[in-house]
Amino acid sequence: MELEAQWWTGQLAADIHQALRYKELKLPSYKGQSPQLHLRRYFADLIAIVSNRFRLCPAARHLAVYLLDLFMDRYDISIQQLHVVALSCLLLASKFEEKEDSVPKLEQLNSLGCMTNMNLVLTKQNLLHMELLLLETFQWNLCLPTAAHFIDYYLSIAVHETDLHDGWPMVCLEKTKLYMAKYADYFLEVSLQDHAFLNYAPSLVATACVASSRIILRLSPTWPTRLHHLTAYSWDFLVPCIERLLIAHDNDVKEANKQKGQHAQSAQHTVFQTPAPSPQQANAQQHIPQYLQAHQSSLQYHHQTSQQQNCQQILSSTHTASYQLQTCPAALQSSVQARGHAQTGAAMSLAVPLEVKPCISVSYNRSYQVNGRYSCITPCFER
Repeated sequence: MELEAQWWTGQLAADIHQALRYKELKLPSYKGQSPQLHLRRYFADLIAIVSNRFRLCPAARHLAVYLLDLFMDRYDISIQQLHVVALSCLLLASKFEEKEDSVPKLEQLNSLGCMTNMNLVLTKQNLLHMELLLLETFQWNLCLPTAAHFIDYYLSIAVHETDLHDGWPMVCLEKTKLYMAKYADYFLEVSLQDHAFLNYAPSLVATACVASSRIILRLSPTWPTRLHHLTAYSWDFLVPCIERLLIAHDNDVKEANKQKGQHAQSAQHTVFQTPAPSPQQANAQQHIPQYLQAHQSSLQYHHQTSQQQNCQQILSSTHTASYQLQTCPAALQSSVQARGHAQTGAAMSLAVPLEVKPCISVSYNRSYQVNGRYSCITPCFER
């Protein structure tokens, strides 16, 4: 969308926001009836990876995935052709949202691993034909608001000096704003990975991302009056979307803690391998009480395991993570590997730096309720 840089800070911010809210009322309907819906997550991740490689803005990435969703919802497309459609959607979105020098070139797209592994080569004629088909499908209207178009406007007042953290005044307002922006970007990417969020208005998804970030950061009040007035969404109206975002967040934390535990166990086995006892040691062990022998191994590593359980990963501005691709059918597994970025296996993952992938210690032995107190430790404030 042809919007001025940081429009949300200008004098016309309220008018632009109102125009976006009006345009979202006329968005095309999404029915989720694509025969290739099970491949949707893979191609959404592919678009995100390629957009990160070319450093495209979030608005271009979200618009590209939205164009892909609408196009898949109307056509039955082969797997090979879906790669071309996905890249064409990204190219159109980048032309619409980015400056000309930031738009990926044809030779750059052809050099992608997903293209070479599928033996696909984009030609100028084929690309123009696909772009024309996309434009005709959307009636030459690419002014389609997404959650990424609203998020910055809502973040402008998402944190205020009167907010409390855990019932205490905030020590550093700028630090809190930084974490708020990071978590909001993370939840924005979460909404991109699941087509269920298309059932909500883009402005509602952006609002829920801000609300979820406030819950994670344990800011109170959870939904202040200023955000209610700016977004025009009440708390009760946001709860279903917030629940989806927080459940996805909890699943990410579980997976991260699981991988961390596996790495820690492998490191322990490597570093703390017990050597074979000498004859003198074997003789001495005979005089050790039986109850000590039974608990010797657990006592030996008690200190290390307790440290691991208490260890929490802090979200920082320099944090990067792997953007994981959902496991694909056998027909797609050969096409997932991007040059220098992917590894084939049962669970495909592309190690591309993302801005946000929070990993926080969370209590899971409870029923999920966003109306109550969210049991999440966020070690990003020091009093």
